[in-house]
Amino acid sequence: MELSLKERVGVHLERAATSSAGRSAETLYGGQGHALRQTLIALRAGASLAEHESPGEATLLVLCGRVVLRSGAESWEGGRTDLLVIPPGRHSLEAVEESAALLSVAKTD
Repeated sequence: MELSLKERVGVHLERAATSSAGRSAETLYGGQGHALRQTLIALRAGASLAEHESPGEATLLVLCGRVVLRSGAESWEGGRTDLLVIPPGRHSLEAVEESAALLSVAKTD
């Protein structure tokens, strides 16, 4: 299987720009029956993912734009090509500018 991240990012940034929630996402790999899940997330500037639990070990590779990852009193800012480690506790994500990122999650049972 092969796909163009550049093409998928473009599609999802367009969808996020017109979405009432300001975001768009697609699972590119994994899901049911897989330990690894990779999801492309696009956010328009100012959009966010509200605080939520982490389903397992996870990283966020910022493909374009700038995002802020928050967990409790801590925060980490990431820009293009930065890899952020998702904390195991509750966390949220906000786009400082139009952004896209690849979320990789290793689910644990």
